[in-house]
Amino acid sequence: MILLAIPAISLPLYAGTPEPSCFREAAEETAAAEEDCDVLRHVDPFIGTTNFGTTNPGAVCPNGMMSVAPFNVMGSDLNVYDKDSRWWSTPYCHENSFFTGFSHVNLSGVGCPELGSLLTMPTAGPLQVDYRLYGSEYEEETASPGYYSNLLTAYGIRTEVTATMRTSAERYTFPEGRGNILLNLGEGLTNETGAMVRRVSDTEIEGMKLMGTFCYNPQAVFPIYFVARVSKAPAQSGYWKKQRPMKGVEAEWTPDNGTYKLYTSYGRELAGDDIGYWFSFDTEEGEQIVLSMGVSFVSIENARQNLDAEQSGLGFDEVKAAAERLWRNDLSRIRVSGGTQEQKTVFYTALYHTLIHPNVLSDVNGEYPLMESFGTGKAEDGHLRYTVFSLWDTYRNLHQLMTLLYPDRQTDMVRSMIGIYEEWGWMPKWELYGRETFTMEGDPAIPVIADTWFKGLRDFDIEKAYEAFVKSASTPGAQNRMRPDIDPYIEKGYIPLGVYAADLSGDNAVSHALEYYIADHALSLLADSLGREDDAERFRKASLGYRHYYCPEYGTLRPLMADGTFYSPFNPRQGENFETAPGFHEGSAWNYTFYVPHDIDGLAKLMGGRKKFVEKLQSVFDLGLYDPANEPDIAYPYLFSRFRGEEWRTQKTVRELLDKHYKAAPDGIPGNDDTGTMSAWAVFSMMGFYPDCPGEPYYTLVAPVFDRVEIDLDPSVHDGCSLLVIENRAKGFADRVKADGKPLGSFRISHHDLLKAGHLIFESKDN
Repeated sequence: MILLAIPAISLPLYAGTPEPSCFREAAEETAAAEEDCDVLRHVDPFIGTTNFGTTNPGAVCPNGMMSVAPFNVMGSDLNVYDKDSRWWSTPYCHENSFFTGFSHVNLSGVGCPELGSLLTMPTAGPLQVDYRLYGSEYEEETASPGYYSNLLTAYGIRTEVTATMRTSAERYTFPEGRGNILLNLGEGLTNETGAMVRRVSDTEIEGMKLMGTFCYNPQAVFPIYFVARVSKAPAQSGYWKKQRPMKGVEAEWTPDNGTYKLYTSYGRELAGDDIGYWFSFDTEEGEQIVLSMGVSFVSIENARQNLDAEQSGLGFDEVKAAAERLWRNDLSRIRVSGGTQEQKTVFYTALYHTLIHPNVLSDVNGEYPLMESFGTGKAEDGHLRYTVFSLWDTYRNLHQLMTLLYPDRQTDMVRSMIGIYEEWGWMPKWELYGRETFTMEGDPAIPVIADTWFKGLRDFDIEKAYEAFVKSASTPGAQNRMRPDIDPYIEKGYIPLGVYAADLSGDNAVSHALEYYIADHALSLLADSLGREDDAERFRKASLGYRHYYCPEYGTLRPLMADGTFYSPFNPRQGENFETAPGFHEGSAWNYTFYVPHDIDGLAKLMGGRKKFVEKLQSVFDLGLYDPANEPDIAYPYLFSRFRGEEWRTQKTVRELLDKHYKAAPDGIPGNDDTGTMSAWAVFSMMGFYPDCPGEPYYTLVAPVFDRVEIDLDPSVHDGCSLLVIENRAKGFADRVKADGKPLGSFRISHHDLLKAGHLIFESKDN
């Protein structure tokens, strides 16, 4: 990547809040600041774009609403529309090579298809609006934070895209002749195809498209609004719509045999399925035309305000430079030395991926769609509303990373969750642009908000949050949107098979209960901190109900029947490779048996003591029973360190997993990145500490990958601390850790003690 000195500009990306320092102080960049540019060179946006990682190399700003991704999910044989040769929930897959446009507003690392629409496509020569015919192979592909480019070989068109928080800028370099820019409103990853588009002027169009039905929820639909402008008046422009055959034609209509009708003399608006708009230009060789698009989830007018506020008077290169400064500012909050170049690329790309979701939902005027409502809300001055709360994933580590590195954003994310409760009556589980998708299980907002509170972030209404938590932990199942199978959980302390099943995953009773146990543990800690002693005891007791499921015969957790007997026949390995297993969701009994991080001592006692616990846990890795690509067993490697003398196993296992599954290559993430969760595992693991029990403000320590890690902190919320330094001086495995020069008694440390120490040193006896 070539880094250029760009004059300072002011771009109001975070309306209602002070502009990031990288914008305010751009004119004061020094030689030292220029050195920070190197951090961008360690980011490879192509990591995770195959091997089911479902990331994409498109342009986006940190936690931005807008993302612009290359859409290459159509086969080059022109007869196959697979959505992905390996996975169906991403606009881009590395081994695909047939480009059909840039999709706007995309999800990163998820396992269900959604968004990835509003497709813009440049072409040259005769106008063609059938996506099966206008696509192109491409080469000279490149991507860096905030930027993507390729060369379309069918047309000789150079494409470049960048983004602000809520808008895109797209620059197309055309050959001589006729150049076209298409906006396809029918295709995309969403299952919805309906849209509306209206011509505003020769160079501007506006409209909306319906999105939704994420992960099998047909009611979770929502609109996206847009305004798009081109930098040159077209020679011609118009609409298109995919039509059924004309009356009298005998051929039976199917979605594939319809024809595309062009409307060349119609100038108002068009609505329906599979519609689009086209601009055609007379171009000179090398002529560049820019398309800019603003989006909103509230209204067309807000989309226009977003576009005007974030791009008015700015050229493509200025927008690109501003996006790079945002990324440089965020990524350089951590500085590493030592390690290999590949390890640095893995680390900074993982950090990059953790900063895509959750993303901003509110517009520059503060407005956002109310949760599960027809209305519009407005964020308080100085705050932002966030969306895409994939909490079953992110409650385990990503929000803990946000709390540490970007506490202002984490605070607004918590405020957003509480706002969702106030608007809808329940905390989010897997919220998507104002709709609850009910994907996965548990009550994951509890450990997120409890952990945030315990770590000193307090600018939110904890009493309102506590009210929501008690409601979801106490309301009978018939009325409970968060825990629909809570009745036997409260009555028996466990959930038997046969109570509740959802979507296509079967009866996940044990998985549901384990999630509730972790949530109730966090709730008991929060209740205690707020002086609710009776609640603290009630929820602490509830959190230990996992013991009902322990089966001495197999040494694992095992589903229970309504009469209290164990489910039979039972195979603790059933569920591997995502096959359905009674009682367990996306995993086997082995993937869930150690998933009680809040009571490891109790679990060890059930298993016969420390020695048998460690042996059984080690067998998970030795026998290939560990799944590095999914969340239930993600903290397993850190559990060895709960027992003195076994810390080396954590260090050995974590390093082996990093070396095997995280690489500076397109397949460099072990599976779905899950909105940054798998990447957050790598970031923490490479830095030297990991939050192994959601809701507890503690970390398990592990020798870092790098010789030295420096982390900038916000002293206003981090106990007055502005810097955390972690050093690895061990030869081989570390067997002791010094905190501020004093030996620690274990390899587990509280958040506040870690910050207070300010400096950790890993050492071995050979030092």
